[in-house]
Amino acid sequence: MPSQLPSQARVVIIGGGVVGCSVAYHLTKLGWSDVVLLEQGQLSGGTTWHAAGLVGQLRSQSSMTTLVRYSTELYGRLEAETGLATGWKNCGSISVARTQDRMTQLKRTAASARAQGVAVEVITPEEAGNLWPVMAIDDLVGAVWLPGDGKANPTDLTQSLAKGARMGGARIVERVRVTGIRTKNGRATGVSTNQGDIAAEIVVNCAGQWARKIGLMCGVSVPLHSAEHMYIVTGRIEGVHPDLPVMRDPDGYIYFKEEVGGLVMGGFEPQAKPWGMDGIPDDFEFALLPDDWDQFEILMENALVRVPQMAESEVRKFYNGPESFTPDNNFILGEAPELKNFFVGAGFNSMGIASAGGAGKALAEWIVQGEPTMDLWPVDIRRFASFNNNPRFLHDRVKETLGLHYAMPWPNRELDLARPLRRSPLYEILKAKGAVFGSKMGWERVNWFASAGETAATEYSFGRQNWHEAVGREMKATREAVAVFDQTSFAKILVQGRDACAVLNRLCGADIDVAVGRSVYTGMFNARGGYESDLTVLRLADDRFLVVTGSAQPVRDFDWISSNIPDGAHAVLTDVTSSYAILGLMGPNARTILSRISSADLCEAAFPFATHRQIDVGYGVCIANRMTYVGELGWELIVPTELAVGVYEALFRAGDDLGLVDAGYYALEALRLEKGYRAWSRELTPDINPWQAGLGFAVDLAKASGFIGKEAIVAAKEQPVTKRVVQFTLEDSAPMLWGGELILRDGKPVGELRSAAYGHSLGRSVALGHVESANGVDKAFLTTGDFEIDLAGVRYRAHVHLKPAYDPKGHKIRPPAMMEKVA
Repeated sequence: MPSQLPSQARVVIIGGGVVGCSVAYHLTKLGWSDVVLLEQGQLSGGTTWHAAGLVGQLRSQSSMTTLVRYSTELYGRLEAETGLATGWKNCGSISVARTQDRMTQLKRTAASARAQGVAVEVITPEEAGNLWPVMAIDDLVGAVWLPGDGKANPTDLTQSLAKGARMGGARIVERVRVTGIRTKNGRATGVSTNQGDIAAEIVVNCAGQWARKIGLMCGVSVPLHSAEHMYIVTGRIEGVHPDLPVMRDPDGYIYFKEEVGGLVMGGFEPQAKPWGMDGIPDDFEFALLPDDWDQFEILMENALVRVPQMAESEVRKFYNGPESFTPDNNFILGEAPELKNFFVGAGFNSMGIASAGGAGKALAEWIVQGEPTMDLWPVDIRRFASFNNNPRFLHDRVKETLGLHYAMPWPNRELDLARPLRRSPLYEILKAKGAVFGSKMGWERVNWFASAGETAATEYSFGRQNWHEAVGREMKATREAVAVFDQTSFAKILVQGRDACAVLNRLCGADIDVAVGRSVYTGMFNARGGYESDLTVLRLADDRFLVVTGSAQPVRDFDWISSNIPDGAHAVLTDVTSSYAILGLMGPNARTILSRISSADLCEAAFPFATHRQIDVGYGVCIANRMTYVGELGWELIVPTELAVGVYEALFRAGDDLGLVDAGYYALEALRLEKGYRAWSRELTPDINPWQAGLGFAVDLAKASGFIGKEAIVAAKEQPVTKRVVQFTLEDSAPMLWGGELILRDGKPVGELRSAAYGHSLGRSVALGHVESANGVDKAFLTTGDFEIDLAGVRYRAHVHLKPAYDPKGHKIRPPAMMEKVA
């Protein structure tokens, strides 16, 4: 055995499940043959072997759909390449609806599928029954049919990928356990095993349920936790045939697939059963957990409703195999921010077979290219922080995330368990004032405020939810009087040192070398010219800058900046998010309120837009930043955490007679959409460049230092824009848009909405979407076509706005006279 183990390799992959084998396969396809894969037992012996093997193409985000669609293409051709069957069968899938709400969701799914190029058909219960004759249909409202879906045999697929990797030069060694990760100067340099050490340039953690344990060996957070996932296999059932589609009944939490003339039936119960609280045994190989019919009862009861014949069928086998789940039900991919050259592909939430082909390809490309080749933010490891790896948090959260597979995906749905976690200093004050909180990056953030007599809880629906009028009040106050937004969750990164300016200027598209006291809105770009972030930089001193970025992005942005500091440069990064609260004071009366409690000169000439100053507010001090994300006069008050309550109280004492109100993030979202302001990870992604985003004004191509991505952005400027961020409003004032809806031009799909809300200032829904056309998306394309939005199968006429639908000239932010002086 020791002779099988090399002393060094370019890449060492830990874990021989379907994902690890896929990464090895795709690395060899990219020309990296010096790859060693280590499996502590036998290939597929952890979670892979007992997976159900369902492959559904459609995901809620287009790049995730792209990954699964690649998986289906790969599985369909792999046998011809390797000579080993994968068990892939393109049998299609059906999802059925028992309620009108579920049917609305399925129709929204169908529209999303068309936007992403996935074949789909909305069908009647009778048509579903013809496709799946063994089910009862008397209680169904309708269904959707996706002919491109299918199923695979997990063990066969893994072996086929492994053979393909070997054919490309990779070495796969079984019965070798990794006992440690070797590191030096913040980089992974190899692994230690029970049979010796291997030096390596790259280490990849695809250890499945053991991935968290492997991460802890080198200080890397891999937040996942195992939960029991159960299914049964029946004997033969009349009417079940080999070509029977996969069938999902999400209202019953269940799925079915054919197997040897019988059915595999499993599901995702609303409250899962975590497992492995004391760790996963290393020798848990091709093993199962005890049957638990009590936990399985809710699934069995629903299965008998859908397939009455099961009451008379033999149960040949009960499978209870643990699988790993993450805090948000998306898998984990990418280079760990804590340790360079250490990559992770784990936490696949019962979607490993569907995702493995695409995920393995994406991770291999990331390793070879040094950065992702597509938008992977939904699964990027940097969306999590160290607190997400708390075992108690993970235990409680996975009870809920397993059930999200089939839970109703209501618009703005919030997770309920393992909360509250991170809280603003104003949390208790706002809660007492009727705040209804959501959660982002662990922060409790106010979504909306309930007034006296209103229930301070969100009631979900696909139409107008119970907070609709409350948000309208908050928006009206912001537009006509003044409102305060608790934006404490915004991430803040201090960049300081002799070379801080040069480092940021190399990363930012805008010129950061401005006068002290200036605030710069800018993007950071990858080598392809796509957005890595969208943020504001405040120059506090010659050698000190404060970066204010999105709540979800502190780990990602910190990693991006730190990874791009040249060797020898003197620039130090500090995450100061918890050191400051941010209070957004926005509205026409903002200046009057601040003037009552500050000695600072706040007039337009002394304190223009895009500047900041330290000022006194009440008894406290803060950095007042003249910026807005709502399109009104206002300041973001960056307040030391311990002073936040005092400043907040002073604002309300001063603004009581000026209509000051509290406002939440639902209002903030709608206000920014009325102005057409873009948001990173929504409209702005690693696949969107500034010309497509309509933000070319925020890029300085002439600055002497240049910046990462400049060459790609310059090249893109000379090419026709084939994808563009576009603002829409509906002509009908009644419908409620949520985002993800299909955009049609002259009846043909041309894109999807990325963000949407009800614009109370406009009296109708407003949205930002990606519009695409191979022939170019120019002014003529946008102004000559008839645009519609598909809302759950109903098409509504939409109006394109080439300038912001609200205050298109920006007079509410800066008076016209001052804008002329600036120009």
